[in-house]
Amino acid sequence: MTAFHAAECLLFAPAGNVHKTDVVIIGAGPVGLFSIFECGIMNMKVHVVDALDIVGGQCAALYPEKPIYDIPAWPKISGGDLIERLVEQAAPFNPTFHLKQQVIDIQKDEETSTFSLKTSEGTKITCRAIIIAAGVGAFGPNRPPMKGLELYEGKPEGQGVSYAVIRSDDYSRKKIVIAGGGDSAVDWANVLAEKAEKIYIVHRRNKFRAAPESIRRLELLESQGKLEFVTPYQLHALQGDEEKGQLTGVFVRTLEGKERLLEADCMLAFYGLSMKLGPIEKWGLGLEKNHIKVDITTQQTTVPGIYAIGDIAAYEGKMKLILTGFSEAALASHQCYSLVYPGKAYHFEYSTTKGIPGQN
Repeated sequence: MTAFHAAECLLFAPAGNVHKTDVVIIGAGPVGLFSIFECGIMNMKVHVVDALDIVGGQCAALYPEKPIYDIPAWPKISGGDLIERLVEQAAPFNPTFHLKQQVIDIQKDEETSTFSLKTSEGTKITCRAIIIAAGVGAFGPNRPPMKGLELYEGKPEGQGVSYAVIRSDDYSRKKIVIAGGGDSAVDWANVLAEKAEKIYIVHRRNKFRAAPESIRRLELLESQGKLEFVTPYQLHALQGDEEKGQLTGVFVRTLEGKERLLEADCMLAFYGLSMKLGPIEKWGLGLEKNHIKVDITTQQTTVPGIYAIGDIAAYEGKMKLILTGFSEAALASHQCYSLVYPGKAYHFEYSTTKGIPGQN
């Protein structure tokens, strides 16, 4: 089900059943996973719905080996390891996961103050509160407009055309064309330069749009001959065995028509992600530019009992960082408590005092 060992102890529910719980979390990325912990330490049961077939969101699906540098207490941690730790942290609270499905309908019963959710796979869940941690919706790569591109997609890593790196070791001793000039292109060029036989970085401009330190490292690697800048060029065509989907080269061209063939075993195209909110757009949550406006003090949306956290949540001064999402998860989870246990005061305790189930 997932590459993360800690996930083996989690419960993955079959589609189509009827469930009742305290809180439903929509989105199983890092912020959604931390919400499980925050709800759990307040004795709230949680079900999680996600469109992917694995937990972890973009960290798991797109950059499990990419280093992250701004997680407190971790000077450097990969996306995959971060998800592993978050799953391990959530596991004692026995969350139930509903993967490969989207929430397509939400109804609120005003008399009972409960929500009824229905997913694309026919699963029905009743709950007291909802936390939307859906990032910026379902995502997929922006694909370059190249003839025959699909013939080289879906191949094993290190072959053909890909839009993410799952295992960097699969690119060892490979000739790689990396297309793009943003953070992903620059970061992966830096990581793979020590493994690959040859790396070409194709970008339409001479300047890259990435963190200054990453660009400095990239330029150092280029000066050492460990990679080559192919700028200002754009992707033009692919060369290879179309029947087998075996890539052998990538044609690039300047705006003036100058053409060059780059010998390659694979191409990594990093042109960002295409985001689609899907059914969320129809839930009446006051969307603005594909984001949900929330109360900064509670993370509540325009619908009482529904909260939004992480990249999809918007408010003045918002910083789109994972650590910001963690804070929002704590705020939203504490608001859920009064809905799950109406009239019952929550006596705040630090985790060092309260402890964790099975770890005391």
